[in-house]
Amino acid sequence: MLDYALLDALASVVRTGSFERAARQIGVTPSAISQRVKLLEERVGAVLVIRGQPCKGTEAGLRLARHADEVALLERTLSLDLGRGALDGRMPTIRIAVNADSLATWFVGAMAAVPDCLFDLVLDDQEHSAEWLRRGEVRAAVSGSDAPVQGCDCRPLGTLRYIATASPAFVRRWFADGVSAQTLSRAPALTFNTKDMLQARWIEAHVGEGIVPPTHWLPSSQAFVDATLAGLGWGLNPEGLVSDAIAAGRLVPLLSDAAYDVPLYWHWSRSVATALRPLNAAVGETARAMLRPPHAPAG
Repeated sequence: MLDYALLDALASVVRTGSFERAARQIGVTPSAISQRVKLLEERVGAVLVIRGQPCKGTEAGLRLARHADEVALLERTLSLDLGRGALDGRMPTIRIAVNADSLATWFVGAMAAVPDCLFDLVLDDQEHSAEWLRRGEVRAAVSGSDAPVQGCDCRPLGTLRYIATASPAFVRRWFADGVSAQTLSRAPALTFNTKDMLQARWIEAHVGEGIVPPTHWLPSSQAFVDATLAGLGWGLNPEGLVSDAIAAGRLVPLLSDAAYDVPLYWHWSRSVATALRPLNAAVGETARAMLRPPHAPAG
């Protein structure tokens, strides 16, 4: 039987990256946290924390920390069902994988609708976020795929619409002769990271395959918009982040009627499905309000 006071200490160290911050979070001394982690390491026969700045969990330590978070979430739900409120007044942490554009456009609203939880977000491309669930490293994920994940349920959320945009000055410089394979092969594009395939797929859908434009690498949704406004390059931005700039003439679509819709799905672990019910409801309601309906046609 695992000692959950020891697990709680480990989870706090892994989450905060520091024995001192973990001690303040739990309300004990750093020495007590260190002793608890050391005792847990002795009991499981493995190193659980790599001491440093910051401290990091080993593979075994991360697995145990996730287990502690899951137990805390389940215990909170049980306590609320019994009408007792939170057992110790502390809020459980839910770890979620989400793509940066969802976080920048609608997902924060869902988080705000569940005020009695803490969130630990992992940012990844929507085409890869479900992998975090498959590895058991998160309890839920916003994904661009409805492919089943073992031990998880899934439901569609809607579509996040993107528009290929650039500043008027950028269009005059690089697309004076129109948007074509030739001009796209020369005009600098914006790319979030190596997993970002939006620009490539938009080119394939509207111009043709085999074009690899020169690109700036900008791993930030807001920086993407700012760079587009500054004339650094062209890129696909979420409609909600650029609609005002388009209306004001500060950005222009590269092609009319060429929006790119990305379907989004919500996956969650069945093992904590009851505990996640309020979050699942908030995610669904926020998505209905902020996203386009599933499979809505472009235009």
